[in-house]
Amino acid sequence: MPLPPAQPRRLLHTRQAHYEGFERDDGLFDIEASLLDTKTFAFVVAGERTWEPGDAVHRMFIRLTVDLQLTVRDIEVAMDDRPHPECVGAQAPMRRVIGCSLRRGWRQAIEERLGKLQGCAHLRELLFNMGTAAFQTLARKLNEGQQQAGLPPAAMGGCLAWDPAGPMVARIYPQFHINPAAPKGPP
Repeated sequence: MPLPPAQPRRLLHTRQAHYEGFERDDGLFDIEASLLDTKTFAFVVAGERTWEPGDAVHRMFIRLTVDLQLTVRDIEVAMDDRPHPECVGAQAPMRRVIGCSLRRGWRQAIEERLGKLQGCAHLRELLFNMGTAAFQTLARKLNEGQQQAGLPPAAMGGCLAWDPAGPMVARIYPQFHINPAAPKGPP
C-alpha cells in the first residue's frame, strides 16, 4: 500500500543507495553498494566549486568480500564524486573492517574503527546496511547450515515477524516456536 498523498511540495534532494550480492567462483561472496546524492538546484560550496542541478555531490562505491561465516576478507572503495578533495583520505581507513564479522556487533565495529573523524559518514552509512545485504545474499546457505545443525533460522528473533512466540514461527517453524503461555521454570 503506497503512502497517503503528500502536501504540495518540491523535490530538493535525492539519495540513491543500491546493494547487490554475488557468489564468487572461489567460494567467497562480494557485497557491493553504491550511493548517489543529487540536488535539484545549483549551489556553491565556498572555496570549492559550483554544482548544477543533477550533478553528483556524492557518488561512492564499496565492495566487501566475505566468507560463509560473514567475516570481512577484503574491501575496495571508490569515491568518484565527493564535495571536498580531503574526502578521499577516508578510503584507506576502510580497510580497518577487514576481519570484522557482519553478524552481531557489525555497526559497533564500524563506529569503533571508522567513526567520526576516522572516516566518511556516507561510506559508514553504506557499510551499515551491507550487513543486511550480506544476510539476504547468503540466506539460503546460512539457513541450510542452521537446519543441518538443528538450529533455528538465522533471522529468528530479529524482527516482529520472526518472534519465536509469534504466529509466523508457529506456522513455518513449529519446532522452534515458544508458547508464551507455557509455564516458566519448575513448579
